[in-house]
Amino acid sequence: MGWLKKILKGSSNKGHYNDRYWDEPRQSVDNSSDFDGEEIECAIALSLSEVDYKGKKVMEDKSESEEDSEDEDGCIRTPSEDDACSARAESEDCEQIAIAQPDENEKSSEAQLEDDEELARAIQESLNLDPPPPPPPPPICAGCNAEIGHGRYLSCMGGVWHPQCFRCHTCNQPITDYEFSMSGNRPYHKTCYKEKHHPRCDVCDNYIPSNAAGLIEYRAHPFWMQKYCPSHERDKTPRCCSCERMEPRDTRYILLDDGRKLCLECLDSAIMDTHECQPLYLEIQGFYDGLNMKVEQQVPLLLVERPALNDAMDVEKHGLHHLPETRGLCLSEEQTVTTVLRRPRIGNGNRFIDMITEPYRVTRRCEVTAILILYGLPRLLTGSILAHEMMHAWLRLNGYPNLSPEVEEGICQVLAHMWLDSEIYSSSGSDIASSSSSTPSSSSNTSSKKGQRSDFEKKLGEFFKHQIESDTSSAYGEGFRQGNQAVLKYGLRRTLDNIRMTGNFP
Repeated sequence: MGWLKKILKGSSNKGHYNDRYWDEPRQSVDNSSDFDGEEIECAIALSLSEVDYKGKKVMEDKSESEEDSEDEDGCIRTPSEDDACSARAESEDCEQIAIAQPDENEKSSEAQLEDDEELARAIQESLNLDPPPPPPPPPICAGCNAEIGHGRYLSCMGGVWHPQCFRCHTCNQPITDYEFSMSGNRPYHKTCYKEKHHPRCDVCDNYIPSNAAGLIEYRAHPFWMQKYCPSHERDKTPRCCSCERMEPRDTRYILLDDGRKLCLECLDSAIMDTHECQPLYLEIQGFYDGLNMKVEQQVPLLLVERPALNDAMDVEKHGLHHLPETRGLCLSEEQTVTTVLRRPRIGNGNRFIDMITEPYRVTRRCEVTAILILYGLPRLLTGSILAHEMMHAWLRLNGYPNLSPEVEEGICQVLAHMWLDSEIYSSSGSDIASSSSSTPSSSSNTSSKKGQRSDFEKKLGEFFKHQIESDTSSAYGEGFRQGNQAVLKYGLRRTLDNIRMTGNFP
């Protein structure tokens, strides 16, 4: 009945597999459907065949043992001796089988264990999987902030767009080109961007071309911010000798006799002859009177052409001349100077004609013989040059020792800068000269002679101040900055006293 016992054991809740147990679902014998009639009959037949086989094997073993029990000399061994020998042999065989069988079972168990562990890990990972993420929300148009449904859309500038919402910032039309331009995080048609942002030349009015490296290279005036192609510095494009702006194409300008070019805006206030400059000379003398720096000697003032000024520079032994062009000179030597006696008129080709000049002999009656100024310059530029040269005259006439170029030219530039300040702000009643020097100003006494300043003339005065302030030369530029700082800190009178005693700024 061993087979029946084996069958009935199948209903328990554990199973055995290579020395490892696992839980099984509980089931009863009555409800078992795993064994039908045929399977039971097969099991009975197998059990009976095993019994018959064992019986036959026992009988054969007995007969063989009886035959083997006889000696070689005809003796017959007793059953007890045979059983002992047989038992020893069987125990040895069992030991060998027992030694070999555990090795095989152990290897099989280890392999099965690894498979079970892999299966357990796979089951655990499948149980730990996160749920699938929810579907992303529909994209929102960066232009109209509405959802983008089915159909075409653009993806650029870090967002998505309806085609009709992606528009040029200049013309407000949709950008349908494959390429577009960007500026300040705003899209443009390439043509609109070029029109709005690509620099144009202020001279030829064309787009400034790129250089060999693909970069846009242009020149720009540091004050007027005029942009122009680099080629115009070599193609003889006219530049005004006063405001230093390059003249746009098809713009009229005046060609002076000495080769200088003058724009029409600077021509409006230009002083052209010696007689015309005398009222300005009187204004600047009054400016010095207001600073308690009256020039006692009557020093001749002459307007001259460039060749006459250069000739006087060659004769003059005193003073430092500002290169590349000197526009004023304080003479201390006797010589003959050719002066412009009458304003020329404009003839064909925008050239000055009918200029009348005459020689003028300057004699040495004091330390200063004359002041020369280049003709054809705007009133404010002429006045600043005249204020500068009058300071040279004042220093020489008041017994100041030989000063270094930085100190002498520097303090002269300070006076020119102060006069420009008084002229630019005179219409608003500003007393710049007084505030800079801590002394009374004469601007209120001369305001009636100046007339109303145009916007350009005020801008021009700011430019002449900028030229003085940004000069890079050691004498005129650095000297001015040191002198102006001393005047602002100590006042003009104390600064001049210190220069008289030490020859330097305080």
